[in-house]
Amino acid sequence: MDVHEPEVRSYNMSRIKSKDTKPEIFVRKFLFANGFRYRLHAKNLPGKPDVILPKYKTAIFINGCFWHGHENCHYFKLPKTRTEWWRKKIQRNRDNDIIKHNKLKDMDYRLIIIWECQIKNKSIYTNLINDIKTK
Repeated sequence: MDVHEPEVRSYNMSRIKSKDTKPEIFVRKFLFANGFRYRLHAKNLPGKPDVILPKYKTAIFINGCFWHGHENCHYFKLPKTRTEWWRKKIQRNRDNDIIKHNKLKDMDYRLIIIWECQIKNKSIYTNLINDIKTK
């Protein structure tokens, strides 16, 4: 049973952003501070990656743990209401992720997937630089 009325739940869900989220901004600030220049949400690429590093032909996706069904993550819990609908929704997101990632790989792009739960971990940032420069 949902704790909110349908109108309140609808309003809350409508306020969730898909661009310029806090995790995205943290990663972008880090990249810029370390001398990386990037493009955002390139419409000409499959899946419109959150960050594109043209010089390195690298696409970075910053995934929300809930929306992309991050396995074994404390941020990902299926809702107790409309569980089957949410299960299908999240599975569709995962399936779409696989399709767009494969298309980018076919275009010789390197992919970096960053999960929302990894953002606060400082080691992700040193690994990020290594992933960009060494592949």
